[in-house]
Amino acid sequence: MAWLHLVMAVLAGFLLGGVFFGGLWWTVNKLDANTRPAPLLIVSFLVRTAVLLAGLYFLLDAGWQYLLAAMFGFLTARTVLTFKYKPEKKGQRA
Repeated sequence: MAWLHLVMAVLAGFLLGGVFFGGLWWTVNKLDANTRPAPLLIVSFLVRTAVLLAGLYFLLDAGWQYLLAAMFGFLTARTVLTFKYKPEKKGQRA
């Protein structure tokens, strides 16, 4: 049954990564329309970091193995979102 908990930790890390990097993508897209981008960047960073640290804190309470599994999910989410939202090269369209 421990493997099921590890899989859930990976999924939790994937979700945390999706929230963190999805929020970063949303923030970067909103910068052009904003006349004062600094407060948006600061608040976005603080909220994303607080959510990430709270999630990792709860996972750490279960044990370091679950934290390691969640970090694997977090990095997997980063890789997936990077490929999904990578910028277009000049002269190419999707």
